[in-house]
Amino acid sequence: MPYLIDGHNLIPKIGLRLSSADDEMELISILQEFARLNRSEVEVYFDGAPIGHAGMRNFGAVKAHFVRAEQTADSAMRARLNKMGKNAKNWIVVSSDHEIQSAARVHRAEFISSEVFVKEIKAAMKSAPKPDDGNKKLSTQEVEEWLKFFRDGKH
Repeated sequence: MPYLIDGHNLIPKIGLRLSSADDEMELISILQEFARLNRSEVEVYFDGAPIGHAGMRNFGAVKAHFVRAEQTADSAMRARLNKMGKNAKNWIVVSSDHEIQSAARVHRAEFISSEVFVKEIKAAMKSAPKPDDGNKKLSTQEVEEWLKFFRDGKH
């Protein structure tokens, strides 16, 4: 299922700082990995975009909505749910904000708190296969074959 996420609500819950200049991009990077691992789409909303920086940008499976300063991410998320109509029931809304949870409930979308979502992210990252470091262990048979190869002088 795709996710509709209240970005600034999630940032401190995941251990990032709202005061950081790169907080939004750090969260987007985490969400990209989560989306890749879960094979899901993510839409994340951030409010307070400075003039000239508002709008939607694609980051792979993550669509980031930077809401202009005179609006809120909450209002943009409610508008998105309204636009979805009956399809909202196919989405998971992530926010600890009761107003957003209420809007999700009205549209019959599933919702989870940011705290619960952080646990889902950590579980996905923990269960992800680790990259191969190139140091594959040889089987006993392979070791014997190499020893025989070098003993016989076939090198």
